Amino acid sequence: MDIQDQLHDQLSRRNFLGQASAGLGTIALASLLNPTNLFGGTGPGVDSPGENPAVGKPHFPPKVKRVIYLFQSGAPSQLELFDYKPKLEAMWGQDLPASVRNGQRLTGMSAGQSRFPLAASKYKFAQYGPSQMWISELLPHTARIANDLTFVRSLHTEAINHDPAVTFFQTGSQQAGRPSLGSWVSYGLGSDNQNLPSFVVLLSKGRDGDQPLYAKLWSNGFLPSVHQGVVFRSGPDPVYYLNNPPGIDKSSRRRMLDYLGKLHQEQFKHVLDPEINSRMAQYEMAYRMQTSVPETLDISKEPDYIFDMYGPDSRKPGTFAANCVLARKLVEKDVKFVQLYHQGWDQHGNLPNDIKIQAKSVDQPSAALIQDLKQRGLLDDTLVIWGGEFGRGAYSQGKLTRDNYGRDHHPRAFSVWMAGAGVKKGMVYGETDDFGYNVVKEPVHVHDFQATILHLLGVDHEKLTFKSQGRRYRLTDVHGNVVKPLLA
Repeated sequence: MDIQDQLHDQLSRRNFLGQASAGLGTIALASLLNPTNLFGGTGPGVDSPGENPAVGKPHFPPKVKRVIYLFQSGAPSQLELFDYKPKLEAMWGQDLPASVRNGQRLTGMSAGQSRFPLAASKYKFAQYGPSQMWISELLPHTARIANDLTFVRSLHTEAINHDPAVTFFQTGSQQAGRPSLGSWVSYGLGSDNQNLPSFVVLLSKGRDGDQPLYAKLWSNGFLPSVHQGVVFRSGPDPVYYLNNPPGIDKSSRRRMLDYLGKLHQEQFKHVLDPEINSRMAQYEMAYRMQTSVPETLDISKEPDYIFDMYGPDSRKPGTFAANCVLARKLVEKDVKFVQLYHQGWDQHGNLPNDIKIQAKSVDQPSAALIQDLKQRGLLDDTLVIWGGEFGRGAYSQGKLTRDNYGRDHHPRAFSVWMAGAGVKKGMVYGETDDFGYNVVKEPVHVHDFQATILHLLGVDHEKLTFKSQGRRYRLTDVHGNVVKPLLA
């Protein structure tokens, strides 16, 4: 039976793809695909392909062309880094006033405590820049670029535990299955480099045993799978199964893809599944990436002054510092959205020691990235974001001493910073109370923050929608406002 007969007999996609690419390694490109849709099925993107196709055009003139998001997974303590609260020192060891907590729910890790003693940061703060923003001694390199930073000290979120909070920040929902921020950007704006994905993910660890990260955070959700984030790893295989298998050279892969493309076209005539074309686009991208990825990820030719700028860890593949260098190289190649995840910030105990180590691993490379982009003229149209999924509470979790304490999760108020295109430099927006516990001025919800990022990219967050299972979805769900005072 020939292929045409097989198509008319309505063979499943599993059989079709299996026979079309058997032995040629294309199925192994699953790392570039949505694993839940690898062999087709009736996912929401198939049932309802959406009424707002990606056209690669913003809704209005953008101020930002590219985004680098330095996500600090595990929730860094704003009270040790950015939000100076002398009141905590004055009331050290005293109980958090009930009027401040106001019945806020706590995690199971501290809800059973009989007391909630206030813990001042062990570390000193100083003021920097024209706006006199407070920055901890733990971040000396960040302090030197204070004039380039825009701080938001009044972020608040809805989730109190890591997994739903990270998922909410990255996808706009606490439940898995929604497209990530980078996927929405890829879907709405397309790609500026046909040889690299528009959405790239880089991972690093500050310490072992911290909160895990899952592929749902860079998933395309119900969007076409071509918009899924592609993880670039350190080592000889930065993208799994990208290289040709033994016995297959570049010309053989090219012939195989040409024939596979014809078969996909025939299948599409009968099935009308948009994922067929999306998958073929991914195969073609993988083919082009075989040349572009090794070249882009090779940092061995970087001059010594670059490694000196980013710090000694920048020579070690897979570190946060090395990934910051790669992020700069990727935006030089016009990758639209680069997402770095750095683990190690979940410090419920031994916080003074652990946060010192963690801050040192990110301080110099984060500041160097801003300086490097600036000296190349890339900061003029690139937005850099630094922050985690929520903050840390003002009281000590567990035993409190002058040299040792912990802090539990705190979704009510925390800090992030931005730098680069479209935002006001040297600005502090928002304010918390004397305990760093509640927002008292200019609150910014996670959806507001997401709406502002999209706005800087020229996208109206209310118009960037996709119809799935009878409902139009968007990143910001059903609410969110652009924080206009942040805009330059």
